[in-house]
Amino acid sequence: MDTLTAPDPTSPHRRRWPSALRRLRASDRRGWLLVALSVLVAGLLLFHRAVPNTVGHLGSLLESLLPWLGLAVPVLAGLALLRRSAVALAAVVVPAAAWLHTFGATLPPDPAAPHDLTVVQHNVSDENPDPAGTAKALLAAAPDLVALEEVTPLALRAYAAELAGRLPYHAVEGTVGLWSRYPISGARLVEIRPRAIVAEWSRGMRATVHTPHGDVAVYVAHLPSLRLRPTDGFGSTTRDDSAAQLGAALAAEPLPRLILIGDLNGTVDDRGLRPVTAQVGTDRSDFAFSWPAAAPVARIDHVMARTAQVVRAWSLPRTGSDHLPLAARVRL
Repeated sequence: MDTLTAPDPTSPHRRRWPSALRRLRASDRRGWLLVALSVLVAGLLLFHRAVPNTVGHLGSLLESLLPWLGLAVPVLAGLALLRRSAVALAAVVVPAAAWLHTFGATLPPDPAAPHDLTVVQHNVSDENPDPAGTAKALLAAAPDLVALEEVTPLALRAYAAELAGRLPYHAVEGTVGLWSRYPISGARLVEIRPRAIVAEWSRGMRATVHTPHGDVAVYVAHLPSLRLRPTDGFGSTTRDDSAAQLGAALAAEPLPRLILIGDLNGTVDDRGLRPVTAQVGTDRSDFAFSWPAAAPVARIDHVMARTAQVVRAWSLPRTGSDHLPLAARVRL
């Protein structure tokens, strides 16, 4: 007859389970920092507007690079696996979901979406060594409208000569210009000079383009550049001032249909551009990063519209500029 005996507490099999549990608990304790980092990344993605802009414009800096927070997800997942922390690995789902919620609509666009105009935007750089070659490259997108910034008087001749064959109508104000397949009228300067700049500064214009689908007010703008400085952090004060003036001009525009084209030196998520983005919208089905040309990290060049729809926006191949050109299709 078999007899039942109590488990031997000194058995190695008996001791193995508490040891494994202790290791699991220790790894989870080590993973709590990763959990906190996961929650922080998710919070920044979902509540970036809560980051104050009073010190160094940190809010604008974060919003300019917001899509890149997604890179934290594989890093956190790798660290969780390295630490063998189940709780940290589970927590990585939170920032991943937050990123998908914020940028999940950024999917390959429909190249056959109906449109009425193809628009090209390019900060050509005042140091561009090949203006004629740059103009030819822009024409490869078969545009109906081309807007240029940083156009110098000397380079203007080359741009005008190359673009005139396909885009016979043009207007230039200061360093910004518009070339059009359709007639242009009422071209004028738009004053967007920040109060801190006292020198001559003409980087905004407005014109009426007479398309087969009706008149469209077209604005071309080049807002001030941003610089990271130890003294004031993300130096967006002059850009924000100029954006406020541009936003006021757009709000006062009497024509219902409006297209804004330009180098705004900010992304659509940047709160400093809120006076502008409150008036016009754009396509976000492609990140279409445009700056810097060598390794683009942000779309600071834009085509936006009101009472019209930008159905697709994408970056074009590099030219002699430090920006990539941006092309967009607009449905009127």
